[in-house]
Amino acid sequence: MSAPVSRRSVLKGSLVLAFSLAGATLFAQTSKPRLPGDLARTPRLDAWLRIGADGVVTLMTGKVELGQGILTALGQLCADELDVEPSRLRILSGDTRLCPPEGVTAGSMSIPNAGAAVRQASAEVRALLVSLAAERLRVPAKRLHVQDGTVKDTSGGAVTYWALVGGQTLNREATGSVAPKPASQRRHAGRPLHRVDLPAKLTGEPRFVQDLRPDTLVHGRVVRAPTPGAALTEVDTVKVSAMPGVLKVVRDGDFLGVIATREWQAVKAAAALALAARWKEGRPLPVDPHAWLLSQPTQDTVIHRVERPTDVAPERMLEATYRRPYQMHASIGPSCAVAAWDGSTLTVDTHSQSVFETSEAIAKLLGLPKDQVHGRHVEGSGCYGHNGADDVAADAALLARALPGRAVRVQWSREDEHTHEPYGAAMVTKVRAGVDVNGDVLDWDYALWSTSHGTRPGGEPGNLLAGRSLAKPFRQPPPRNGGPPNYSADRNAIPLYAFPGQQVTTHFVTAMPLRVSSMRGLGAYANVFSIESFVDELAHAAGVDSAAYRLRQLQDARAKAVIVRATERFGWNRFERRPHHGRGLAFARYKNLATYCAVCLEVFVDPATHAPRVVRAVIAADAGEVVNPDGLANQLEGGLIQSLSWSLKEVVRHDARRILSRDWEGYPILTFSEAPSVDVQLIDRPEEPFLGAGEASQGPTPAALANAVFDATGLRVRDLPVTPERLSALRRAQGAGQ
Repeated sequence: MSAPVSRRSVLKGSLVLAFSLAGATLFAQTSKPRLPGDLARTPRLDAWLRIGADGVVTLMTGKVELGQGILTALGQLCADELDVEPSRLRILSGDTRLCPPEGVTAGSMSIPNAGAAVRQASAEVRALLVSLAAERLRVPAKRLHVQDGTVKDTSGGAVTYWALVGGQTLNREATGSVAPKPASQRRHAGRPLHRVDLPAKLTGEPRFVQDLRPDTLVHGRVVRAPTPGAALTEVDTVKVSAMPGVLKVVRDGDFLGVIATREWQAVKAAAALALAARWKEGRPLPVDPHAWLLSQPTQDTVIHRVERPTDVAPERMLEATYRRPYQMHASIGPSCAVAAWDGSTLTVDTHSQSVFETSEAIAKLLGLPKDQVHGRHVEGSGCYGHNGADDVAADAALLARALPGRAVRVQWSREDEHTHEPYGAAMVTKVRAGVDVNGDVLDWDYALWSTSHGTRPGGEPGNLLAGRSLAKPFRQPPPRNGGPPNYSADRNAIPLYAFPGQQVTTHFVTAMPLRVSSMRGLGAYANVFSIESFVDELAHAAGVDSAAYRLRQLQDARAKAVIVRATERFGWNRFERRPHHGRGLAFARYKNLATYCAVCLEVFVDPATHAPRVVRAVIAADAGEVVNPDGLANQLEGGLIQSLSWSLKEVVRHDARRILSRDWEGYPILTFSEAPSVDVQLIDRPEEPFLGAGEASQGPTPAALANAVFDATGLRVRDLPVTPERLSALRRAQGAGQ
């Protein structure tokens, strides 16, 4: 279903859907319907599908495979509407010259945007081909049906899609006038299908960008500043240039790199170059990022306000403050890229989530026209979020320009990844609620403090690490916060609960002492943790079961349904009370417009060490129409486990000078033996729109964890991560207070 594809193989003998076919009336209409998803931006059908004379159907998408199974799911949608078997499909993704420009693969938007586009485009191509087949067979189109690309007449006549191609060019834009199939007629969507990207990974075949070895390959390494913001004052390159295998030492301002014939030669040369470099340190880092956040000038925006219709005075006021630290992507495979410059075209193989925007930024970085940079997505071993993928692509591009005719492979080290990737932003949130005599919320006041959560390249070289390092540096664009409906720092800051009076305020900090950007969920991780922890506190203060308390504050029936499904599957009401064990629940609808997700956890807290361990987890989710149940369950389960790693262990440690979390010892993550059993329950709604699900379990997980820890110990954790040291300190404070 997915195989290496060249431009020549795509175009050879293909059904090209472009722009003429004069006189055809199949799609004639007086008013043009709105095209779904990314099809509205790229309505040309040939941008999405080509049918080769060899019977191979090529599906093209700008969305890329990050281990989330997106290519498998898009193939299922295409196969259903086009009436071909998935095995007939060849999928090309993330190629800036061959694929529709669908922007960044992020925000759980691939199925809602690309999936809707692929479904509609495939339905229209099928209708067009059936119309051509009716003309060829001289029968009414309604008598025809399609089986794996063969159009058959009830009387026995048949013709294949590829036989219909001939030398004909079918020129067409999507119209939106062809209705995709109803759920009852789908053969592939809604059913499990083996992931097309997994076999090569499981057998160890070369699949990742880290595995690329072109014939002209050489190896590059870049020497970075030892402390954030440091400037390169001097470096002696003569001895390094004479080292074995060294082909070139490249310096441009603070950008310093080396190219060598072999990888180990490049590693040794880079180490020698680092020893020869002298740096002037930048400003000191704030040792306490949360105190720093609260002390900074802010851009204040009330993003949500609901005036309470009654003037009843609250019976009681409750408030709490929550904190999230800086956290890393900490990709297990350090970032890598391969670039080659032939004098007219720069080709960049990258595992970036934003291959189109990053290619544009690299073009500006090198002073090239946009069409002279050819970006090609290749899966990476560790590639989600805005990690080092975009920066290493720029590194490779700069080094490749310095050595034309050779493919330069740049591989970051573990220390490079840990000390120079953009982190997930630290946050502080404060919640205050006035409740009535029954403990129900009358007034809800929520405020958050955060720096940016989005500094992806976006076509701007100043957002690339190398771009700001050159002798003539590109200025980093002023950090911005995203607005509705997705939001950014304030993602999921607006509660889904029907509280009568509400106010939500964002205090956005434009300064950025540590480099930060998009990490899974953006602000939703901290905001859902805060809201759902505080709702649990409200339920406890009211003396009400926390599941029942949530249900009576909600009006959304689908939200209630996932809570009911999760608690029933978990056995919430039958939970066996045992010493040092606790249960916790949390809920959110991701971005308040995507997947509904409820998480239940059982936690054991060791009484001697205070170490928390998650015993089991249940996730219930409503993602609208489910394309691939296995893929969706995999995303939800993976999100929960990753979120548990953040919530139990992960924090970027630094002093006033440098990052201290430089390796796995300084930045531990959840191990295989520490991962709990996870039971995923899906509520499939095949006639409903797709709801993005890739980040839905990220937010509820830390709140469910903290709530379960409270249930087990009576200790209320409001700072992440939930470590033994933190619980021990809370226990000591509790004892001193008594």
